[in-house]
Parts: sequence; C-alpha cells; structure tokens
Amino acid sequence: MTHPKVGIGVIIRRRDGKILIGKRKGAHAPYYSIPGGHLELGETFEQTAIREAREETGLTIEDPRVLAITNNLRTYREEGKHYVSVVLLAEHQGEEPLNLEPDKCEGWIWVDPSALPQPHFDASEQSVASYLAGTHYLPAADA
Repeated sequence: MTHPKVGIGVIIRRRDGKILIGKRKGAHAPYYSIPGGHLELGETFEQTAIREAREETGLTIEDPRVLAITNNLRTYREEGKHYVSVVLLAEHQGEEPLNLEPDKCEGWIWVDPSALPQPHFDASEQSVASYLAGTHYLPAADA
C-alpha cells in the first residue's frame, strides 16, 4: 500500500435510536463494525453507502448524508492498511437485516450507539464517536 484508500461506512439508525452493527469475520475479524466497504471508481459517497447496505444487509436505505470523516491509523498500525473513511448516516424503518455475506460477517444486531460491542473496528468506533459527539471529525487520541 503506497497511499491511503477511501472507505465508506454507514450508520443505519432505527426510529428507537439503535444502530446496526455486524461482527466481522475474515477481513477485520474479530471486530464489530457498521456496514461499509470501498468507494468504487465513479461512485458518489451516497451511492456506495446505499450499495454496501443492500449488499451486506439486504436493507434499502434512502437519502444517506455525510456525517463524518475518519483517519484510520489504528488499522494502519495493526494491519498495514491505511484508510480514510467517509461516514454517512441513514434512517431506517427497522425491518430486520439479512446476513447476505456470511463469509464476511457473522450477523447483524441493533445496538445502543453508546454501548458498542467490543472489540470494535477502528473506523466504525471513530464514526460512532463522531456521531455521538455531534462533530464531523475527532482527532485520534493515540496518533
């Protein structure tokens, strides 16, 4: 890896305020994380969030909006992969997600964002911290 790549994360929030979290396996195991993936050439941030949510969970989200940006240095130190992630927030009506990528995820759960399951993936943890703080960016405490 010679330069950072762009990741997209999406905080999917239900009416009751809970957000969707999955337990990763394979890449980024054993961490919990919000849905997300790579920004593909020619895609908008919103298109990527909609695509990733549908591919991973079967959920259709509408009108995702950019919430925050994260610089994922803990993942760089641990895995040698440096990503900058754009995080979007989307409201959802609350039907249950499907696990459409069982090779990548053990399953999805709705959780209180102030009580994230651990261990938690760097980009996802920073994303939710920014969401809870009402800010677009939080400098890494351990940078």
